Amino acid sequence: MNYEERDPYGIYKNRASATTGTRLGDDYVPALMGANTLIGNDVYNQREEDLGSIKEIMLDMRSGKVAYAVLSFGGFLSLGEKLFAVPWTALKLDTTNRRFILNVEKDYLRDAPGFDKDQWPNMTDHTWSKSIDAFYGAAAHTDDRGLGGRGM
Repeated sequence: MNYEERDPYGIYKNRASATTGTRLGDDYVPALMGANTLIGNDVYNQREEDLGSIKEIMLDMRSGKVAYAVLSFGGFLSLGEKLFAVPWTALKLDTTNRRFILNVEKDYLRDAPGFDKDQWPNMTDHTWSKSIDAFYGAAAHTDDRGLGGRGM
């Protein structure tokens, strides 16, 4: 399912409006998106391999920015699935296919630091967040006042 199919309020209805987004060729790039419409969106890599779906979006309450998308991968009907905190900056919106792209190989993701749905990591730990950002080659989402264990 994609973000347009999860849009109960008509956020993405007016694709041509300059106030709600921009056109990039034939694609419409929304300027703002509802978090609830993004949960459940598919995530693929550039090889068209299904990497899972977004299960949760983690907000940095100090900076007001999205820090991570929690991605599920593997398993069947939520059994045996592994969860991954993927830096939001590592995801790219694919407006043509209405999904997200994460530029990693499927085998690379199998070895990614993940966690079980019943044992979430301390995402405010600076060492943990730096290791996740480094694993995905993403820019750090925190500053001295943000999450990551500093300035608390």
